[in-house]
Order: sequence, then C-alpha cells, then structure tokens
Amino acid sequence: MELLNATSECEKSEIAEWYSGKSILITGATGFMGKVLVEKLLRSCSGIKKIYLLIRSKKGVDPLKRKDQFFKCVIFNQVLKDIPSIINKVKVVKGDVMDHDLGLSSNDISELASNVEVIFHCAANVRFDQPLRPMIQMNVVGTLKILQLAEKMSNLKVLVHVSTSYCQCNERVLEERSYPAPQNPFDVIKMTEEMSDEALQKITLRLLNGLPNTYAYSKSLTEDLICRYGKNLPVIVTRPSIVTAAMKEPLPGWIEGVNGPTGLMIGAARGIIRSMHCNPEYSSTVIPVDKAINGMIVAGYNRGNSKKKQSVEFCNLCISKKALLSWGESIETVWCMYKTKFQWGLNYCNTTLLKTGTFGTNVFNV
Repeated sequence: MELLNATSECEKSEIAEWYSGKSILITGATGFMGKVLVEKLLRSCSGIKKIYLLIRSKKGVDPLKRKDQFFKCVIFNQVLKDIPSIINKVKVVKGDVMDHDLGLSSNDISELASNVEVIFHCAANVRFDQPLRPMIQMNVVGTLKILQLAEKMSNLKVLVHVSTSYCQCNERVLEERSYPAPQNPFDVIKMTEEMSDEALQKITLRLLNGLPNTYAYSKSLTEDLICRYGKNLPVIVTRPSIVTAAMKEPLPGWIEGVNGPTGLMIGAARGIIRSMHCNPEYSSTVIPVDKAINGMIVAGYNRGNSKKKQSVEFCNLCISKKALLSWGESIETVWCMYKTKFQWGLNYCNTTLLKTGTFGTNVFNV
C-alpha cells in the first residue's frame, strides 16, 4: 500500500485521513531519511495538526536557525510553493538524544506528553567504523530515552522505530519478529558507562559475536531493548534495507551524500571504480528512500489501527528479490550509462562545438 501523491488523491486516502489532526514527533529530521519523511508528511498528509522536530544546536547554530536552513533544501520548494502556510505546522523543540531527558525543557516535555500521538524515531549513528561507546550511547541509550518520553504521552497511538535489515546478520532469513541480542542491552549500557576505551576495545570483537560492525550490533541491542522496555507501548520496528536515492519523490534521483552504494555507483559511472570485492551474483538489496519512507508511514498507520495496543511489531522494508539487480548487473548498468554519455559527449563535440569553435575542457560531466 502506498501513499497517494496528488493533493486531490490524498484527500481520499484513508492513510492521510488517519494522520489528519494528529501531532507527530520526529527525531533525526535533519538526516537524509528524516528530510524525506517531513516533506512527504507535509505534502501528502497536509491535514496533520503539528510536526515537532527534535533538533540540537550544531556548530554554534541555534535549532531555530537550523529550521530555516532545513527548509531551504530543494526538496521542500514545491510543497512550500503550493502551501506556503504549511511551514507553520512545523515546530522545533531544542533537544539532543545524547543528553539527559533528551535535553528537553520541562515545558517542552509537558507539551509533547500532552499532544504527541505519533513518534518517528529516525535519529541514529549510521557509521560503520565507530568504536562501541558512541554507538551504544546514540543508538541504544538514545532509543531508551525516547521510550521513556513515550511512556509519558497519554494519547500515543504509535511509535515507529527505524532499525535496519542488517540487525541480524547471523541469520540466513530475517523474519518479522524479535530476536534476542547477543548480550543484555542494559548490561552493555552499564559497561559503556563504566569501562575505559581501552577495555571496551579489547572486548568489542567478543561482544559482536560475528556481527560485522558496531552499527549492526547496536541495532540488534536496540531491538532487544525495545522488546524488553517498550512491550507496553504501541511500537512498530521498521527494518529498511540499504536506502538509496529517490525513485520518484520528492525529486527523482535526489540524495544527500555519497555514502554506501551511492558512492560506489558514482565512482563506477565516472570510471574511477573498476572493480568491487563481492559476489556479483548477490542481489543489491537496496530500496529507494521514497519507498522506504512510504513504508514507514504505512507501518505507522497499520500499527496505530492494530488491536494489539501493547506489543512490539516488526516490519521489513525491502524490495522484492525479483525486482532487484545483482551487484554485477548494477555495476554493468552504470558503466553502460557512463559509456553512453561519454559517446554522446564526443558526438556533441564533433557535430556542434567544433563547428562553432566553442570546444572546451568542461563540455560534459560524467
């Protein structure tokens, strides 16, 4: 089930209707997926009462000023043009998932507890090369603080937590259910609070228990923590696979940064990356960001309508294997695109630019 795009269609959407009149709290809104989530909700669910964005100060820039910068992103141009006043539905609350009580003032806690009905918890450290402590502090402890805040919300309908399909890399098949973490998440939190960096480094490999990095490990711990602590809350854990550029919305091909497979594809297209260490027959388990965000919004709708008001549910957000290219096919596709554009550039130079005498070194960019 997908959210409808056109405003006239959205008015008929039962999903958009369900979100209408509700107040939503979003963490991690300034990130890649967070931006797309905010834009989609404003555009397709414009009947929303209010969106609270938990934003911290960064490099000396106040959260309110960061809101101005946030909405200067190109993906918001169309929705702000169509409905200029909709920006008034967005309120920034100064806070940080790394701080005690999320860094919220008592007034902000009271307002959120009284009004918020839906939480999208997107904030996370997604680096693969981080030591254990910052990963646990951000991903595990940060989620615990969100759960503690959610307990105070008298009208909470659903808490959508963003996990990853790679939280259980030791499993051949990832089922839509809970999995016990290698260790008790509360014990690991205590360890990171009391042990030195050197001591943590020595035991990290043992703690990972075969998981590839501290990111996957922290997400595994977080899911376990949610099942232990949040079992009396209406929670759904969404597990997107590798999130890549938008397929259609907010803009076709839009993405921020060149991490992960995006950097790989750009490098291959430019001819810089000529080889990749992998089995070329494996599926490139990617999902466009707009499909992942649609899935999260629908998951929140489904969980909010569930009769199981006090349980943790799980939803894997992945593209069907039949629709996926293999990694080998992916590299070959972008390389063919590169060659096609390169040849087009040469033809353009030969037939047009040379005749006009305007040939230069920056005729085309691959």
